[in-house]
Amino acid sequence: QVQLVESGGGLVQAGGSLRLSCAASGYRFGSYAMGWFRQAPGKEREFVSGISRSFGRTSYADSVKGRFTISKDNVKNTLYLQMNSLEPEDTAVYYCAADQTGGPVNRDYSGYDYWGQGTQVTVSS
Repeated sequence: QVQLVESGGGLVQAGGSLRLSCAASGYRFGSYAMGWFRQAPGKEREFVSGISRSFGRTSYADSVKGRFTISKDNVKNTLYLQMNSLEPEDTAVYYCAADQTGGPVNRDYSGYDYWGQGTQVTVSS
């Protein structure tokens, strides 16, 4: 059974930092492309960042480029999202997702096969 569990969310002031983690189990972690999405109340789930299977190629939404960094540890089966210079607009539930295709980063949520339950990030002004 594939399972993804996010952690590391919380309340932070604008300009602060958080590091999200996504612990994966039940599959060969290194065979999947991985992504982070976020969703605020009343809004569609949007792409934040993704990382490819084999060579660590990354992709970022324009709104977070230069502030967020995605990485993964295939030995620990863990995906990370380092978030710096946080803004109130970053407030959302953040989800990690796994793509069995394992190819280029997919920016569409429909391209992912497995999802975590999400972790809340709240940024105060």
